[in-house]
Amino acid sequence: MSHFAQTALGSVVSLWRYPIKSMMGEELNASEVNDHGLLGDRVYALLDSTDGKVVSAKNRRKWPQLFDFRAAFVDAPRSGAHLPPVRITLPDGNVLSSTQTDVNQKLSGVLNREVILETTARG
Repeated sequence: MSHFAQTALGSVVSLWRYPIKSMMGEELNASEVNDHGLLGDRVYALLDSTDGKVVSAKNRRKWPQLFDFRAAFVDAPRSGAHLPPVRITLPDGNVLSSTQTDVNQKLSGVLNREVILETTARG
């Protein structure tokens, strides 16, 4: 009979989910995990209306303000259920909802570029 010694490889100090790609996210106490990672992580993205590409904070020259935005789900996402709305806190502290009919217009105004908030195929 073989005995295996257990060795701790690390520990989780904090857990974060980013509902909208390239925006700051929300700290979690717990989360469901699926084949794509944390349930609800990066399930939304902004698309640049001029070229249809996903907006990325990696392009700091084009999108310098993205890390000044924060996104958080209003309720925890659940497997097999529709995604809950996302609350988006703008750099000035004002808050939008992903369900607002003028969300794209408001985000575009703050970013000074036309963008569209889209859901991704991932869950």
